[in-house]
Amino acid sequence: MPAERVAVLGIGHMGSAMARRLAAQGFEVILFNRTAARAQELATDVGAQVAPSAADAAARADVIITMVADDDALRELCTSPTGILAGAQAGSVTVQTSTVLPDTVRELGEAFTERGIGFLDAPVSGSVTTAAAGELALMVGGDAQHLETARPVLEALATRIFQVGPVGVGAAVKLAVNNIIFSLDVAVAEALVLAEAAGVERAAAYDVFAGGAAGAPFLQYKRSAFVDPGSVPVAFSFALAHKDLSLILALAERTGVPMAQAEVNLETLRSAAAALGIERDFSEVATHLRSQRSAQ
Repeated sequence: MPAERVAVLGIGHMGSAMARRLAAQGFEVILFNRTAARAQELATDVGAQVAPSAADAAARADVIITMVADDDALRELCTSPTGILAGAQAGSVTVQTSTVLPDTVRELGEAFTERGIGFLDAPVSGSVTTAAAGELALMVGGDAQHLETARPVLEALATRIFQVGPVGVGAAVKLAVNNIIFSLDVAVAEALVLAEAAGVERAAAYDVFAGGAAGAPFLQYKRSAFVDPGSVPVAFSFALAHKDLSLILALAERTGVPMAQAEVNLETLRSAAAALGIERDFSEVATHLRSQRSAQ
């Protein structure tokens, strides 16, 4: 059985799935979440420990995984008086897996290096389902030695680990990947509603999409969400999609890259969120398009 002690900080949908997977693989898991009740409920379910602060969780762990919503939350988690840097031990490695700006992780990487603590920028690609199955893809930026220290933990979560460069490069690749995902989401929604309007049964149309040249893994794991909206838990909300697309466009502006498609996708998601609510799954762009068609 693996001997590593792993702290998981941030128990949202993805963080919970990752913690469950690690506990099932035999790791000693320590949890921290700003809403303590959520961490306690998960800990009771999987046999994990709950720490009263990020510093306490970090002090007990060999590998520390963070999965939080945005740049500000990550900075707070790492650098506050009760944050990771206040408790992490020399020789431990912190693995940040959130979708944030490259500048944010470079800034944090420098702070960890100054303290002699390992730091990896390793955002994930996949869904809650693939996290639970240990089938994520990781885009890792950071020192190869730190990656080898964390590898047993990361291999329990991912089937593909891409070492893409120094700290910050992982975050950049993740934003590029998500740009493709958002384009796929809008394109699938439009194509599905178009096929339905032309008389094609929804599930049949979707199966053709998924089984043809466009059949990326995204189409495989989002089938239920598109074919039967509301039948599965929200995996990626409009609110998170809006945040990520805003980061993508901020990086594009910084690097001087024109991204007209991303701008269109952001406006489409904003329109759907305004109509349906920001906590609906972003696949419900299709639901919004159906309502617009019926209103004509």
